[in-house]
Amino acid sequence: MDDSLDLNLLRTFTPLDGLRLENLTALARKTGLRRLPPSQALFRAGDKDKQTVYLVEGEVELCLDDKVVARIKAGSIDARNALAPMMPRRFTARAATAVVYLSIDSDLLDVLLTWDQTGTYEIAEITPLGTTSTTSTSLRSPVVPSSADGVSDSDWMTTLLQVKAFHQLPAVNLQQIFSRVQKVNFKAGDTVIKQGTPGDYFYAITSGTCAIVRDTSLHANGLKLAELGPGESFGEEALISGTVRNANVVMVTDGLLIRLTKEDFLSLMTEPMIRWVESDALEVFERDPAVTIVDVRLPSEYERGHLPRSINVPLYFLRLKAPSLDPTRQYLLACDTGRRSSAGAFLLTELGLQAYALRGGLPASVHVGATMDPGDSSSASA
Repeated sequence: MDDSLDLNLLRTFTPLDGLRLENLTALARKTGLRRLPPSQALFRAGDKDKQTVYLVEGEVELCLDDKVVARIKAGSIDARNALAPMMPRRFTARAATAVVYLSIDSDLLDVLLTWDQTGTYEIAEITPLGTTSTTSTSLRSPVVPSSADGVSDSDWMTTLLQVKAFHQLPAVNLQQIFSRVQKVNFKAGDTVIKQGTPGDYFYAITSGTCAIVRDTSLHANGLKLAELGPGESFGEEALISGTVRNANVVMVTDGLLIRLTKEDFLSLMTEPMIRWVESDALEVFERDPAVTIVDVRLPSEYERGHLPRSINVPLYFLRLKAPSLDPTRQYLLACDTGRRSSAGAFLLTELGLQAYALRGGLPASVHVGATMDPGDSSSASA
């Protein structure tokens, strides 16, 4: 990462333009501009790199079996969207000119998008289902601990969203975690976890640094295994395995930690209960007249490609529209990865509806069909 990012630049891309300021700022801190000379590959067909790539300057060719099937120019409508985002990659993206591009961690982006749509958000009203008209409203953010320690809720929540351990959780689990965690201040030198004691809490760091030190007979002061900083977590091993702590955790600097009890950790982070539909069963649900397929992505994502029978109800709007849904029908929720749809399925299930989430997200054919006109390679986008 060799350049600092302007937030206005990030807002020129979809769906980054839908992120709230604090989450867009967090994303900017984790992302940088990259440069490639002509003829170099941004990524190759078959890659599973979990990076979302946006073109900032120059032109890129999308190639399939060494044949150029599309040419994307920075600043064009096509370039507002990520380049060939499906995994594994279907196309090779090659620099046709010198290019500048963004490469964003896809898991982090998806978590931030999910959280944005379950917290306070200005939304586009959808009346009736599947048609859009603009109005402003907001949803309430989940209850969070107070900010008496001087760290704003948005700061520590945004940092916590970067904890990798949270990236596989449904958004509803994240909401409950945020309402149950305890914020604890520690001073440099404090022992957070003592080796040999029973596991009681899972910890995540929002500020400061911690050292992981294991007591051994060969090291008088202990063996330092790692040093952790903001966005990293520890303590899960003993909770999952039911054994005692296998190392000490000592504060290197003053810091603020978030902790979750063992009971909440096991129920919210290791036992998410979602009814899933496997991708190979999608056709059965598509043919079933009793099933409504609900695409919970943003309208801009939906317009780029969607299942033929699906309606678009963005996740942030689903709670408000739920009372108008027919309780005698089944609902299959879909998104790019399965994360947002699982949050929506949990919500509808909680409200007494028959809801399922499509595991793994929408099939590649949805995106391929939206990004390429077989009769005109110049019209392809990604």
